[in-house]
Amino acid sequence: MSFVLVVNIRIKPENVDGFMKKLSDNACEARKEPGCRQFEVLVDPNDKTKVMLYEVYNDDKAFEAHQATPHFKKYVAEAVPLLASRERAVWKRT
Repeated sequence: MSFVLVVNIRIKPENVDGFMKKLSDNACEARKEPGCRQFEVLVDPNDKTKVMLYEVYNDDKAFEAHQATPHFKKYVAEAVPLLASRERAVWKRT
C-alpha cells in the first residue's frame, strides 16, 4: 500500500518565480529519496499561481522520513511563507 499526498497550492502573485525555484529544489531532492516513488509538480495552464503536488511514497514511514530531511525543512521555512494557501490531502493506494 502506498502513501499518496496531494497538495493544492495558491502562490501570492508577486512570489511565483521565487516559490517555483524553491519548490523545484525540494522536488528534485525528494525524488532522490529511497522511499519516494513519484513527485510531480503540476501548474494550472491558465493561472501560474495555482500549483498541485502529487507525491507517492512507499508508506507513511517514507513520508515521515521525507519531512525530516534538511531540504524539506528548508522548503517549509522559506517557501511556505510565499503562499496564499496550501491544502494537503492524504490518500492510500491499494
